[in-house]
Amino acid sequence: MEIRNIAIVAHVDHGKTTLVDKLLRSSHTFRDNQVVQERVMDSNAIERERGITILAKNTAIKYKDTKINILDTPGHADFSGEVERIMKMVDGVVLVVDAYEGTMPQTRFVLKKAFEAHLKPIVVINKVDKPSARPLEVIDEVLELFIDLGCDEDELDFPVCYASAVNNTCSLEMDLSTQKVGMDQLLDMIIKHIPAPQMDNDMPLQLQPALLDYTDFVGRIGIGRITRGTIKLGESVSCCRLDGSIKSFRVQKLYGFQGLERIEINEGYAGDIVAVAGLPDISVGETICTQGQEEALEKLHISEPTVQMTFGTNTSPFCGKDGKLVTATKIEERLFKEVQKDVSLKVERLSGSEEWIVSGRGELHLGILIENMRREGYEFQVSRPRVIMKEIDGVLCEPYEYCVIDLPSECAGSIIEMMGNRHGSMETMTNTETQTRLIYNIPSRGLIGFNTDFMTLTKGYGIINHSFMDYRPMESVSVGERNTGVLVSMAQGQSTAYSIGALEDRGSMFISPGEEIYEGMIVGEANKDLDLAVNVVKAKQQTNTRSSNKDTTVVLKKPRVLTLEACLEFINEDELVEVTPKNIRLRKKILDTVERKKYDAKVRSEKNN
Repeated sequence: MEIRNIAIVAHVDHGKTTLVDKLLRSSHTFRDNQVVQERVMDSNAIERERGITILAKNTAIKYKDTKINILDTPGHADFSGEVERIMKMVDGVVLVVDAYEGTMPQTRFVLKKAFEAHLKPIVVINKVDKPSARPLEVIDEVLELFIDLGCDEDELDFPVCYASAVNNTCSLEMDLSTQKVGMDQLLDMIIKHIPAPQMDNDMPLQLQPALLDYTDFVGRIGIGRITRGTIKLGESVSCCRLDGSIKSFRVQKLYGFQGLERIEINEGYAGDIVAVAGLPDISVGETICTQGQEEALEKLHISEPTVQMTFGTNTSPFCGKDGKLVTATKIEERLFKEVQKDVSLKVERLSGSEEWIVSGRGELHLGILIENMRREGYEFQVSRPRVIMKEIDGVLCEPYEYCVIDLPSECAGSIIEMMGNRHGSMETMTNTETQTRLIYNIPSRGLIGFNTDFMTLTKGYGIINHSFMDYRPMESVSVGERNTGVLVSMAQGQSTAYSIGALEDRGSMFISPGEEIYEGMIVGEANKDLDLAVNVVKAKQQTNTRSSNKDTTVVLKKPRVLTLEACLEFINEDELVEVTPKNIRLRKKILDTVERKKYDAKVRSEKNN
């Protein structure tokens, strides 16, 4: 049977996972009476909630006597490490581009990685049924992108398919009337244009895991393409480790893929994608070889993290009330377990403390890890995200982002002003009748804490996309810090309507009456640029004097509810986010009111001097 190995790549929300759904249906992978949910490849709970793909996943279909291995990849820049490491598993990519949005930052990133791996691209212009679709202009944008990335002349003659994945139709023509139900034309294009992998079955084995999985039954599983040779269930093989050592192990389980199922097989052949179990600590980028004929493949290159946060054990007075997993040992085990699956993540424990520096590709990347740990029952605290600086040729440099903003034209002025305050440099500005597109180069730290203000100023209609560009000399200015102070509780107890009502003119509150509060907890945002210590647990004094407004009901404003991402954006350097399975609280690093005021006075004195 012939084999084709492809990856579906695109910018976020351009329709990759929906397209994979329809490819599975067109190949009759599911029974006619089988009930299958939409976006079936997004199996993680958070993926389904947010409508984004976080983890690269593989599936396989059979179409016209050809097995097609398909890898569905994330579109968000923060999970680009998932895209990078699977490029050596495939021989071609299906580049999905939205027929209205056109080429976006992540479109450029994934296509660049495909060219670096010398992969054959097929372009799918998706969502052609939308009234705002502009397929002709988008094809021109894709062509310009190919030229910008320095592709060869023969690569400019790329095959194009026009599709509406959500309606399960496609066509090789731009005319909407030619759209036919099913993805057969795209599948035929894949078989025709994507080269078959080399089938060197008689050579010594080489298999490099690019993805990892884990089950309680067999432990860690390495998923990768067999570059050459064959692998058999039960045979003894060698693993060339990343540190240069060699480890022998027996293949305990061998899996192939068919549809959504992982099926046990007895033998895997060159060119196919398989999953291998037997080595408890197998890692991405290592090479499984025939014993006595060890020859390691080139290590997978993964871009370095650009953002880091400090994770620590929960030190608040409410520690252990919500979560069961609160000790440093449990948190460290979980963090290092994540490192085994996510090669873009780095964890380093701070000596002599119960804190870890966790580095990733962006705020969302780290935010997803925090949310997963919270749902698993962990309790901990995290610091404000900060960018990772590098010293290059003796000069301190910081990461910069390529940023594309689409927003209603009436909001453009305020966003341009905000980007200027964050030291963004405008590259281009284009206008349609109602929409404006702004393209900026901006320091990564200028985007920390940006999203909440951006959505407020654009009334929720703005879209921002960004991807890492390069490192540039750091500007010695403060960028992205919150300009307002906070309301900090000076007492522990239960918040009261009486005290909250008296404080409403000082700022916006984050809490409601009846909530448990501790000293040093942030309960609201102040109107001024200074922090205010407030008492939110104070109750109204009971007296014998009858008041004329005694029975008046106190009407409070609705508190501001902050999501996890909003909390991470909101806090400053001297603040933390306390994360538990049931609650997300903001707090000061120094909880004691007197000690904190002394520290703040010392910091202000040093700044003035």
